[in-house]
Amino acid sequence: MNVTTAIERRKLRTRRKLQRPVASGRLRLSVFRSSRHIYAQLIDSERGHTVVEANSKNLKLSGNKTLQAKAVGQALAERATAAGFRDVIFDRGAYRYHGRVKALAEGAREGGLNF
Repeated sequence: MNVTTAIERRKLRTRRKLQRPVASGRLRLSVFRSSRHIYAQLIDSERGHTVVEANSKNLKLSGNKTLQAKAVGQALAERATAAGFRDVIFDRGAYRYHGRVKALAEGAREGGLNF
């Protein structure tokens, strides 16, 4: 018997919805949120290759976690535009679009990414 948790089901549901648009050639902005840090990366899903990444751990940010997430989004957007990517698909994974995940998305939009 295969038992999946609610988090795994939510994550799989989100990825299943993203499969069709990923074939359009746009990169996937994937988010991982731990209790202390937030990580974001642009993934080329066709090749399974990470193109650009940013996280609050390496940036050594101060302030509350929501402000850190926004700064990570802006840093990721700067790196992505420098690499020549502007259009992405936002993959929030199992996380709800609220709080730190929303702040990261808003920071990425302010930095110049379109999704």
